[in-house]
Amino acid sequence: MPPSPRYIGSEIYRRSSYGPKHPLAVPRVSVCTDLVRAMGWLDEAHYMEAPLAAAAQLHRFHQPDYIDALRRAEADQAVSEAVRARHQLGAAGNPIFREMFRRPVTSAGGVMLACRSVLGGGIVHCPGGGTHHGRPDRASGFCYLNDPVLGIMEWLDAGLTRIVYLDIDAHHGDGVQDAFHDDGRVFTLSVHEAGRWPHSGAADDRAGGLARNFPVPPGFNDSEMRWLLHEAILPLIERFRPEAIMLQAGADGLEEDPLAKLSLSNNAHFQVARAMMGLAPRLVVTGGGGYNPFTTGRCWAGIWAVLNGIEIPDRASADAQAVLGELRYHRAAGRVPPGHWLATLRDVPREGVVRPAVRTVAAQAMNEEAPR
Repeated sequence: MPPSPRYIGSEIYRRSSYGPKHPLAVPRVSVCTDLVRAMGWLDEAHYMEAPLAAAAQLHRFHQPDYIDALRRAEADQAVSEAVRARHQLGAAGNPIFREMFRRPVTSAGGVMLACRSVLGGGIVHCPGGGTHHGRPDRASGFCYLNDPVLGIMEWLDAGLTRIVYLDIDAHHGDGVQDAFHDDGRVFTLSVHEAGRWPHSGAADDRAGGLARNFPVPPGFNDSEMRWLLHEAILPLIERFRPEAIMLQAGADGLEEDPLAKLSLSNNAHFQVARAMMGLAPRLVVTGGGGYNPFTTGRCWAGIWAVLNGIEIPDRASADAQAVLGELRYHRAAGRVPPGHWLATLRDVPREGVVRPAVRTVAAQAMNEEAPR
């Protein structure tokens, strides 16, 4: 029998914020961790603390001068104009904040640990990971490092040659696709909102050949995700016969998220996570985007239940409701949270028509011979 799923977390996420006016002012990973504990879903024997990645590990993908600049920026809490321009620190949504080095280094350490931990088979949930925009020499899109790339490199180092990276964040997984642009061992698939930053990932974008992109329209619903999953994503993955899968489960595609205009319920994320189980002997699930603490925390906690085969009850436990009741979300929707944000972990499904635009991107992905 495969080992029980393991959960990787860290207390750094509870204390850390990108700043009061930044979308990542809200807690997310700590909410998920508190919820799975409050629901009685986390055996502490299956919990692992995310370690700090070592500089040599980071240098596998990131340039040493960038890592040095990131470390100095945390220590000084300031950067020069030259560093700001070169490395995008303190610019373009990548603020100077207290844990700006330690937090991403923890995320990187966690995802690399996750990938090493499943080399013999198994499942790991690492909600602190998923920073898929990071570049070798600069921060991008709130991402100072690219922990999915660093994790996948652990698998490549171990000799795996058939790796799937599936990204369901509302934003294109550009940093991961570009990192493995010419690497035939890594098949990247990304479902993201069409026309949204970083304005990449067109339906005909194949990178070096081993990529498929699904830019979906605003209002993308649960029925459309299910259709796309079964008509394109699963056939493509099954044909590739992966040895390992990484699922980036960004929660900003949920309807209540402020940074995208998709209309998914968390049931869509649960369905994708469940579908990945059994397709490969190794599965790592990370977090990613998600800027509403209620919806993001509930989604990632529910994914942990799915990975463990736990049925999510209609109402959260009293302890879990207390966790949700203590959250503060300063956007208009959070001032008087709707009842289900406080009492449940599973959303009401958001079904709808499968529109031509979704059928078209699926057909484009399947129109060429799938990688084998």
